[in-house]
Amino acid sequence: MGARRAAVRASGVAAYGTPDLGTGPGGLMPCTALGEVHEMTRAEPYTIRPAESDSPALSARPSLGEPIAVTSGGADWSRLRADLRRHGTALVHGRLADWRLPPGEESLLREVLGRDLPSYLSLGDVELRARYAASRRLLKSAAAAALGVRPAELELTYGPTGRPSLRGFDQIDISLSHTGDLLLVGLTSRGLIGVDVELAARQLYRRSLKRHICTPQESRDLERLPQEDRNVNLVRLWTLKEAYSKAIGQGMAFRFTEFGFGPGDKPVRVNRPDGRPGTGAQWSFGTYSVDAGGAAFVMSAAVHDTGLGRTLDTDVATMLDAQTVTAITGALAALG
Repeated sequence: MGARRAAVRASGVAAYGTPDLGTGPGGLMPCTALGEVHEMTRAEPYTIRPAESDSPALSARPSLGEPIAVTSGGADWSRLRADLRRHGTALVHGRLADWRLPPGEESLLREVLGRDLPSYLSLGDVELRARYAASRRLLKSAAAAALGVRPAELELTYGPTGRPSLRGFDQIDISLSHTGDLLLVGLTSRGLIGVDVELAARQLYRRSLKRHICTPQESRDLERLPQEDRNVNLVRLWTLKEAYSKAIGQGMAFRFTEFGFGPGDKPVRVNRPDGRPGTGAQWSFGTYSVDAGGAAFVMSAAVHDTGLGRTLDTDVATMLDAQTVTAITGALAALG
């Protein structure tokens, strides 16, 4: 485990217990969100409306940037590296058709999947296999571009709850999601990240399902909306909750009715079930609408800033963790 990841875990942020939405410092997961509210429109999928905030601390927090579309054939990764330098976070997405592995490429399959090959082979559905392999191909390609290495040099490892990380490369945290024809990858040098993507037309607004997704306050907020707006707003809530749960390493183990988010016209933050805000000022959230292959998708990202500072240079050939530099400098000074 690298020094940076060890420090994150020591802070209690990545302990993967149930998040504490209570007051006071030292809780496992301080939950006031930061960042921007992103409009979800088909005509302008990357139109961003900055959040209005009555808190200088909230409005001063860094944005997440815009999702970047990439293809497998000669992808230009300069925007990804620029976003990591500017925001400390980068979101990239691609289409399954572009990142699907060519048939019969057994050597490429082993290179892309590595130790994930048995999990891939255990999937019975052909399309599930295709998305599984393509999403990891995109993930490793994006991470390799950020780190300045070859994708084949990267190996995924998984925590007790299945949260992925890059073995031996702790200067960036990763998250992955895919549905239908769209693949989504999130990278951050700030601390922890979670991402999720869903079809905008996915029908979630059913009473039997809504009871398992919404807090009481979220249910009241949805009922105030026109009927035609309720489902897309519930999809937004679903992706935000998935992204947040992935960031803290809980996934579906953390019941979605135990935490919530406010309406889309408010600064995004994690709320208690009754709608009151959680605590802390470490979270950034973004929700986006993206058209891909004629279908509309909703994607969300959750980023937790651990307060350890971010790595401006993630290239393994040139970066050196600031804490390591300080320790080395101090040791040399002590030697006289």
